[in-house]
Parts: sequence; structure tokens; C-alpha cells
Amino acid sequence: MSRPYIVAHTARLSVLLMYFVLTGCHSSSRNSAPTVVFSKVAAAYQESPYKTDITERDYKTDIVDGRVTGARPGQRIVLYAKTDGRWGLCQQSGQPFTNIESDGRWKGSVHLGLQYGALLVDPTYDPHEQTESLPIVGNGVVALAVVNGEGRAPVLPSAKILNFSGYEWTTSAGPIFRAGSRNFFDPANVWTDERGALHLRISGSPGKWSAAEVKLTRCLGYGTYRFQLRDVSHLEPSALLTLIAWDGVGSESTRRELDVELGRWGYLENTNVNYVVQPYYVPANFVAFRVPTGAYTHSFRWEPGLVTFSTVAGSGNTGARVINRHVFTSGVPSPEGKSVRIGLYVFYKGKIPLKNENEVIIDRFEYLP
Repeated sequence: MSRPYIVAHTARLSVLLMYFVLTGCHSSSRNSAPTVVFSKVAAAYQESPYKTDITERDYKTDIVDGRVTGARPGQRIVLYAKTDGRWGLCQQSGQPFTNIESDGRWKGSVHLGLQYGALLVDPTYDPHEQTESLPIVGNGVVALAVVNGEGRAPVLPSAKILNFSGYEWTTSAGPIFRAGSRNFFDPANVWTDERGALHLRISGSPGKWSAAEVKLTRCLGYGTYRFQLRDVSHLEPSALLTLIAWDGVGSESTRRELDVELGRWGYLENTNVNYVVQPYYVPANFVAFRVPTGAYTHSFRWEPGLVTFSTVAGSGNTGARVINRHVFTSGVPSPEGKSVRIGLYVFYKGKIPLKNENEVIIDRFEYLP
């Protein structure tokens, strides 16, 4: 084989090798999944977990930035900060989106939180103002990254799992807003006794109350939800017990949920039971009444386009005395993603402050498809 032939053959092989390398790299780049990362992280939120009167003005802000790869034209960044058990949307000059520069870099302002989330989203994506859980990739979310805030964050209790009425429940933990009031939820305030009844307690002292809440770990769908309670007439006016179905999405004024609310909202003369199809400020979505001392079973029958609330005396067996029943047909949400929550907490905006520890007992929860 002549030397010129070997040189020419080697040259052709080199060209082919380079072609496959280049096309392989191009194909890999084209087919790789988009990514989003943080380059600069904001400080961690440092507010006392027992502070109850926090407003938007109390949240300091900081700058975060990062970079994306593989973004398509029109895609943008959505920034969230997690504080008090919820992810809050961080807007930029009144807009929910942060633009991506031509080199893939992005930069935005966030209110301080324990964690920060950056979502790469499609142009038509509509982000939630508040949510307990960030969305996963899909349905307009292309990629996401979550980081902890810089520095030392408050040490919060860990949630726990317990079984009640044949279902698995998880406890809430740390500071969380409920009914416009910031409460500190302690898993130690939740337990079941030897008979299987669920106990919820508000413990502590004025200025340092801790509350209790459990959430069903799965969604049940349409059907009847029944809660058998012992007498709760001993609750102080600012202690509030709620039996709800909610998906964790939305602010206090925009969330979609079904509620049975037991309490007097800080006023001695108030009624003590509310049926609500949130949002509560729609007149057709709200019914309030009073029940006397005694044990009651509260329930709601959830069907497409309507929900029937009822309260009966005692254990709710057939023939029990009906105290109230109401059918709602306006604004009834679907059950998709919504799970049951039972919470006992302090309403701090009423006239009569809480003075003592309070406890309630739920004998049974029942679901009938």
C-alpha cells in the first residue's frame, strides 16, 4: 500500500470522525433537557416562629440570580420564596415573570424565605399566587430548582405520621397562616388515645401558643365526609376548629375549599358553626348558625356542582336529630387534589384573646363514596 494512499485514507477517516463527533455533540445539545440553576441565593428568613402579626411589610427582600440552559424563545422564570408553610410568588415590578437574557442569565427580587424556587415556564403559564407545594415538571413547567436560604434558619419541629379512623394523616409543623392568623403548629399537640380517638390541643401560654393540625395523606374524591365530634362548647371564643377539604393552593381570599368552621371568631356573642364554600365573602357561599352544648356529627356530601352540609346530634346514626342542613350550588370546586384537614388554632383578630389551653376530641372520621 503506497504512502500517498495511506495519507489520503487517514485524512478521510479523520474527516468522518470529526463529522460524527460534531453531529453527536449537536444532537446531544439539542436533545438534552432544559435546566435552571441558582448562582446567587438570598439569606434565610429569620423572623420568630411565634410572631402572630406579620404583614407583607415585614418581609424584607433580596436579589437572587442564576442561569438556564436549553430555554426556548418566550420562556421565562417564575420565582417563589417559602415562608410560613407556603410558597409565595415573588413579583418583579408587579409582574410574575423574570426575563431570561440572551446568554441564559436571569436575575430577580425575592422576599426572604426559608427556601427559594425558580421555575422555567412556557409563555402561557399562569403561576399561583400562593401554594403549599411547588408544581412538578409538566403542564407548562419546563424545569425547576429549589435551594435553601443562606445562613442559619429557625429550627422547626418535624412533621409526624399517625393513623386515625383507618387513614394515614400527617401533622402540620412550624408557623402557618390559617384564617388570616399566623399560628405555630406543633406535632406534639396531636395524638390518638387507646380508643383510637384523635386529640388536638392548643398548648402554651399567651404570647407563645402552639396549635394542632392534621392532613389526610391522600385525596378521596366525591362522596360523603363525616366527622364525629365530642362536645366543643368549652372552646374559648378565639379558639377555632376547622374541618375542611383543600388542595393547598391560593391565598386567604382566593382559595377554593369546603369548610365546617366551629368557633366564635373572637367574639362571645357570635354564632359557633359556619358552613363555607370558599371564598367566604360570596354571600351565597356562607351559612352561620348556633348549636347548643353537646356532641355532634358534621358532614358534607360532595357531588359535581353541589355540596350538602349537615349537622346532626350525637354519632350521626340513622334517625339522629338534624340540627341544620344546607345545599350549596354556587362555586362548588372539584375534589381534584383536595384532601381533608382537621385543625385547631388561635384566631388572633377577635376581641377576646385566648387565655387558656384548649383541647378537642374527634371520635371518628368516615368517608363514603
